[in-house]
Amino acid sequence: MLRGRDHQIAVLEELLTRARSGRGGALSFLAEPGMGKTALLECAVRRAGADFRTLGIRGIRQESSLELAGLHRLLGPLADRIECLPACQAEALTRVFDGNGAVDPYTLCTAVHALLTGTSHSGPVLCWLDDVHWLDRASLDAMTFTARRLGDRPVVMLFAAHNEHVTTPERDRLAGIPRLPLPPLDETASTEVLTDRCPIGVTEDLAAGLTELTGGNPLALVEMAAALTPGQLSGDEPPPETLPPESQLRAVYRRRFFRLSPDARRLALLAVADDRLDGRTLTRAALADRLDLRELEAVRAWGLVRVDGESITVPSPVIRSALYADAPLSERNTVHELLARVLDDDRQRARQVWHRAALACEANDGLAAELCEAAAEAGAAGRYTDSSRAWQRAATLTRDRGEQATMLLAAATDAWLAGRSRRSRFLVRQLTPAARQGRLRGRADLLRGEIELRDGRPATGARMLLDAAARLADHDRRSAVVALAYAGEASCLGGDLRRYLAIAERAAVLRRRHEAPDTELLFAHFEGMAATYQGHHHEAAEPLRRTVRLADATDDCASKVWASMAALILGDDRRTHELAGEAVRLGTGPDAAVKPWALAYLAMADLWLGRYPSATAHSLEGLRLARAAGQENHAVDHLATMALLAALQGDKDTARLRLDAVSDAATRRGLARPGAFTSWALACLELIEDRPADAAGRIRLMAGTWHAHPVVHVMATPHFVEAAVRCDERKGALQALEVFDRWATSTRNSVRLALSHRCHALLAGDDAEADEHFREALRLHLRGDSAFETARTELLYGHRLRRGRKPRAAREHLRNALQIFEYYDAEHWTGSARAELRAAGETAPPMAPKDAGELTNQQRQIARLAAEGATNREIAARLVLSHRTVDHHLRNVFVRLGIRSRVELPRFFS
Repeated sequence: MLRGRDHQIAVLEELLTRARSGRGGALSFLAEPGMGKTALLECAVRRAGADFRTLGIRGIRQESSLELAGLHRLLGPLADRIECLPACQAEALTRVFDGNGAVDPYTLCTAVHALLTGTSHSGPVLCWLDDVHWLDRASLDAMTFTARRLGDRPVVMLFAAHNEHVTTPERDRLAGIPRLPLPPLDETASTEVLTDRCPIGVTEDLAAGLTELTGGNPLALVEMAAALTPGQLSGDEPPPETLPPESQLRAVYRRRFFRLSPDARRLALLAVADDRLDGRTLTRAALADRLDLRELEAVRAWGLVRVDGESITVPSPVIRSALYADAPLSERNTVHELLARVLDDDRQRARQVWHRAALACEANDGLAAELCEAAAEAGAAGRYTDSSRAWQRAATLTRDRGEQATMLLAAATDAWLAGRSRRSRFLVRQLTPAARQGRLRGRADLLRGEIELRDGRPATGARMLLDAAARLADHDRRSAVVALAYAGEASCLGGDLRRYLAIAERAAVLRRRHEAPDTELLFAHFEGMAATYQGHHHEAAEPLRRTVRLADATDDCASKVWASMAALILGDDRRTHELAGEAVRLGTGPDAAVKPWALAYLAMADLWLGRYPSATAHSLEGLRLARAAGQENHAVDHLATMALLAALQGDKDTARLRLDAVSDAATRRGLARPGAFTSWALACLELIEDRPADAAGRIRLMAGTWHAHPVVHVMATPHFVEAAVRCDERKGALQALEVFDRWATSTRNSVRLALSHRCHALLAGDDAEADEHFREALRLHLRGDSAFETARTELLYGHRLRRGRKPRAAREHLRNALQIFEYYDAEHWTGSARAELRAAGETAPPMAPKDAGELTNQQRQIARLAAEGATNREIAARLVLSHRTVDHHLRNVFVRLGIRSRVELPRFFS
């Protein structure tokens, strides 16, 4: 089974289907070795089956200089058809087979085209060519000539090649043939490849580490899986650091490396040995070692380095590790010595000392001390990758076991801050027995627990954090309280509210009479949230307000997030937004790890304030930062929020796209809060699709499944009531509304109170009562901030008035709803409002053209990206939108701007 190639297989299937109906085409796969080009060609042959006549060859390097050798092998099965061609073409092909005399290139190309298309008269033809970079020039020119002329013939031609041999700055040997990219496999597909080949399974950490090491290269994953030892599979032994010695892929890069000149090899090793190599450093090294910099082009041409401006990098971790392992020790040492000489800038000190340390072959306490000093400087400057590597190398050079453990923990901490969570986990596991007790063990458990909270299984993280709190209580009380706070957050994220309450009780025992503001804030937060989770909203109000007040007395980033959470429960959305915004601004340096978490509450505040485009933008930024920081749980959280936002706005395609990205990870990791958001989003979609019973059932089940989350469950009540009314489940709706009313009343928030009145209006037994509640809801909406919810209330009120045979009164509310929905470019709700208006006896006018300043935020984002030349597919991937949604928004952008195509967009965004 080909993992992670569903899109490519679908494109191949479409091409074959088209050929069966009489129209052919061509595709090329250009990618690095091991990315699955040959596997896709084999897949195409299998799927073509007996319907197709299949021809194919694989390029042979030894024959690449023999003119027409490729055609000689490819066309052999069709030799008996040559006589059916016109004389000049038949003569050209005869010369291919007997090697008798020169052949006119154009005549040869037309002869190959005629032979293949003529063969297709008796049925479709599949012609595949693998490793075309080793085909002779004349053969490849004839085949590509044919491939560009297959539109009306049932012939499919597939080409596979290595990027660097076919496409160079000087020429493109496959120009004009559509290309199907083969990107690296994502983490899910990579794990599936490993699992397919390891019957006993692989741990999540091992799978993630191998995915990172291989860069998602399928062949590298297969070869790694085959070489794993039982100890590595169980986690008792460290994971491999490079491909096994017998690896085919490693042999490919080894051959490329040793084909280079000595100068080119030295230049390649400079990039391999230093993952932050820049043009200035490379130039200085070349001058110092009298290397010919022009040889760098040969290294680039073989795909061993990538040059992008001043940055010189190795294309993937698997190439770096393979080249470093295969390079002679003397050459490696020469490169480290050379880099240690030329890295003399203060910002490069950690790298310079690290390269000196790479030459050490035994313990050296003096060099270890230098590394520690350089690591501390790099960490203080925010260069955590450098500092982590320096700490780790220092640990290998020191003799003292206790100091070694301290250095490894520092390396793990900085790896975490650099966004390398898997590396951090590995380093923590290397701690010596001296670190398995006391304060150092407590700090290690605190780090491991935070990593699990943000990038693992929250239930596991909660246990680690509780252990950390117990070990730190006597040594570092503030850190012990923080560990308990994170343990509570992990329990909440995992849906284990009983554990949260138990942790809150444990925290209360540690509380003292006089606490520092940031510590007292955590205790007040525990008290308020525990009362909230027990449904005691009035008892929760005072400690939650105290939490918010105490936030003014601290600049601690995490404390601001705890306070924003408290403000959200209190219904103070503006204060939630303010506190979360402060946390985002403070999220620099060591606090950068908190920033994705802070953005989640900033997006939630925007959601309740009705600023859906802003909420989506903040979640997009949170998603980007979470993935860069190695915090997949926060990435899932942001995707779930974005799915809910899309569902609330009626964008079904985008909502389902985002939900698909959330569901597996939320289930696998046990993330209750994102799970609750996805249930809410799905319920919104089911309401839109007129399945109220399904929507009501989904929200009802939120209270009794693994994705239980009482706060989200209460927040979703207005949609539950709407669904329950439509499927006549009034009793359940009244019970749920009673809880929502208590929360709304305790918050005194206008939006929540308006939603409460809207729910009561829907449940009202007569029109007079419904009118009273709808009017009060609209009055409260005017005092609040959520324009979109105002429009939803206007629409529901207009619908009720129309159904009550009051079309004139209904039209006013429906017009208001339509105007707001059009502003938000909410296609579904705009359509619903227009349909209601028509039913009420009025036709709404089309949108008038507007200028770029009046576009919605999302329209402006899409239009700006389109103006910069991004395709719809690229825009959809960047903004996590469906293609249909991008198309819809661009059409509306054209209408609002009064233009006809995207080529006119740049003048609005210059």
